[in-house]
Amino acid sequence: MRAYLIDEIHPSQMEKINDFLKKNAISSHLDDIFWVKIPENLLSNIQLEHTNCRPHVFTVELGAEWIKLEFLVRSLSTMRCSCTGYCTEAQRNYILDFAHNTIDRLGIIT
Repeated sequence: MRAYLIDEIHPSQMEKINDFLKKNAISSHLDDIFWVKIPENLLSNIQLEHTNCRPHVFTVELGAEWIKLEFLVRSLSTMRCSCTGYCTEAQRNYILDFAHNTIDRLGIIT
């Protein structure tokens, strides 16, 4: 799996990230897994065509002292579809910006 990992985060700072994601992302049935929607203007052509597969999201996973953002863009409504795949360059930039902006906004020190 291709992903972006930020580690060596103090556990108290991880609580801030968890709280932020609970308010600004889609919670999964697993406590440490969240999904963040890819904006419509960044969807690939096939993702735009697959309106029944929306929302298209990337996964954020929290560990004890790390946060991982996956570069796989998937559908929350279907498990297997041709619209699921690794992010485009624009989507990758969005994921990286989301990570860096979250860290900056919350004052996280790594």
